[in-house]
Amino acid sequence: MAEVVVYGPGFSGGEVTMPPSKSAAHRALLCAGLSGGRCALSNMDISEDISATMGALEVMGLAVSHDPAGKTMLVEPRSQPQGGEIDCRESGGLLRFMVPIAAALGGRWRFTGRGRLPQRPLGVYADLLPAHGVAFRTEGGLPLEIEGQLTPGAFALPGDISSQFVTGLLLALPLLSGDSDILLTSPLESVGYVDMTLQVLRDFGVHVEPTESGWHVPGGQRYIPRDYRVEGDWSQAAFFLNMAALAPGGAPVRVGGLSPHSLQGDKACVEVFGAFGLSTHWEDGWLVAQNTHSGEPFGGLRGQVVDMAQITDMAPALSVCAALSRGETRLTNAGRLRLKESDRLTAMEQAINALGGRARAAGDELIIEGTERLTGGTAQGQNDHRVLMALAGAGLRSAAPVRVTDPWSIRKTYPRFYEDFTALGGNAHVVQLG
Repeated sequence: MAEVVVYGPGFSGGEVTMPPSKSAAHRALLCAGLSGGRCALSNMDISEDISATMGALEVMGLAVSHDPAGKTMLVEPRSQPQGGEIDCRESGGLLRFMVPIAAALGGRWRFTGRGRLPQRPLGVYADLLPAHGVAFRTEGGLPLEIEGQLTPGAFALPGDISSQFVTGLLLALPLLSGDSDILLTSPLESVGYVDMTLQVLRDFGVHVEPTESGWHVPGGQRYIPRDYRVEGDWSQAAFFLNMAALAPGGAPVRVGGLSPHSLQGDKACVEVFGAFGLSTHWEDGWLVAQNTHSGEPFGGLRGQVVDMAQITDMAPALSVCAALSRGETRLTNAGRLRLKESDRLTAMEQAINALGGRARAAGDELIIEGTERLTGGTAQGQNDHRVLMALAGAGLRSAAPVRVTDPWSIRKTYPRFYEDFTALGGNAHVVQLG
C-alpha cells in the first residue's frame, strides 16, 4: 500500500507540455486498425488505457509497435481472426468502442475488465445489438460475450448517457453492408467527444451525415490507411490551469502541446477557469495561465455555477479550485460522474472535507463553500487518476502536506504527471505504507 505526499509552497511555475489526448489516441488507433493498411501515428505515449487499446488491436489481428524515443506507433495488418478475448482493463472508452466494432466484424468475442469497469453500464448495447443480429450474453457487466454479425438499420439511444456509446456506433456502422441511422431520443451530452469522433472519421476517409435527430451512416465504407498526428490533451491541461489559479505568488504556468482550434470539449477549461478569476493568453504556441490577483483574499478567485453536462472530466480539478474560492460553487448536471472510475461526486466531496474544506454532494450536484486555506491531511484517491491529479493542486494552498492514497492510478492516462508537477516546483513523492 502506498500514498503520495503533495506539498506546494515552492511551486514556481514554468513550462509543461501536455501528453497526447487519450481520447484522440483511442480513436486514431482504432481507425488505423480498421483501415487494413499500414498507419504511423505520431505524438503517441503509452498509458495503461492506450496499452489496453494496443492489446485489443493485437487480438483483432494487427501488429502494433511503439518507438518511445520518437513517440510514434506503427499499426500494421497481420491476420483476420473471427473472434477472441479482449481485456479492456479499466478503460470504459475502449469497452464501449470495441463492443459494436467487434459485432460489425462478426464472430464470437469476449470482453473482460477490472476495477469498476465490470460494473459500468452497458445496457444500451444490451438493448440494441440483439435487435441487429448479435447475441449479447452477460450476468450484468463483465465478462461479456457477443456473437453474430451486426446488421444495419436504425439504432435509437438516449443522448444523456455516455457519448462513448454514440462513438462506438459511429466507428462500427460504416463497416456494415447497408446504411444505418443513429437516432437520439434525448439531447446529446459531451458533444465535444462526438465531434472529435466525427473529425477522426473524416481524417480516415469515412463519411457520416448529420440529421435532425442524429446521424445517417452510409454502409460499405472503407477506412483509408494514413499517417496521423495525435493532438495534445485538453482534459489534462485543466489540472495545470487549476495549479496556476492556486499558485502562491501568482506563478505563471505555460502549457504546451495544445491546439487552440481543437474540438475537444475540455478546451472549455480556459473559459471556465477564467470565470473563477484565472487570466490566460496564447504566446508563441504556449497557453500562458496566471492568477494576477493571487495576493487578494481567496487569491481573487470567485465561486461559480458550472454546468458539467459537456465537461464531466473537468469536475475534479474545478472542485479543488472551488474549495479555495470565495463563496459558493455549484457543479450541476454532474450525475454521470458517479459512473466513472470512481463515484467522483462522492470522491471529491470526501476528499475536500478530509483536507479541511466544505463540500456536499446532493443528487447530480456538488456544492462547495470556499475557504481561504486547506488544512492538509489524508484523502482517499479512490484509485481514480483524475482525483489524484486534482488533489495535487490542493497542496498549493494547504497549511500542511496533502497525502492521497492510490498514487499510481495516474498511470491510467498520465504516467509522468508527478515528474511534470515537480518540474514546476511542486513537491510530490510516493511513500510505501506498512
